[in-house]
Amino acid sequence: MIKILFVCHGSICRSPMAKYVLQDMVEKRGLAHRYRIDCAAMTYEEIGNPVYPPVRQVLNQHGISCDGYAARHVREEDYTDFDYIIGMDAENMRDLARTFGNDPAGKCCRLLDFTDDPRDIADPWYTRRFNYCYEDVKRGCEELLRKTEGEN
Repeated sequence: MIKILFVCHGSICRSPMAKYVLQDMVEKRGLAHRYRIDCAAMTYEEIGNPVYPPVRQVLNQHGISCDGYAARHVREEDYTDFDYIIGMDAENMRDLARTFGNDPAGKCCRLLDFTDDPRDIADPWYTRRFNYCYEDVKRGCEELLRKTEGEN
């Protein structure tokens, strides 16, 4: 089983979007049994909160449900529990390095590092560009899935 943890600042926008987009992709391909997908926040301010309403709206427009979600904080044991720990931007990566001791097993990267345009995914909480964020997340998830499909 391939275990993937998506991480962002508060885990109410980008990381849950990535979780549900990838989950939708693996379900549609009949691969859900081969993946464990979760997400977490680097900060505490949104813990327990649902997906941010504009993100929920974008996901719903694409037929993707995020019902029942509640943000959680990243835990030290996540480093052992997951094969890939995927941040959305450089700030997430710095926080992950502090949390996990500079990533000794090389598990941490940004989602768009899997694409031919490696860069941060802008936080739509600030940019208000939720559809643009969705397109970035979708592209990153497609490439991540392409990379991991042969690993099981």
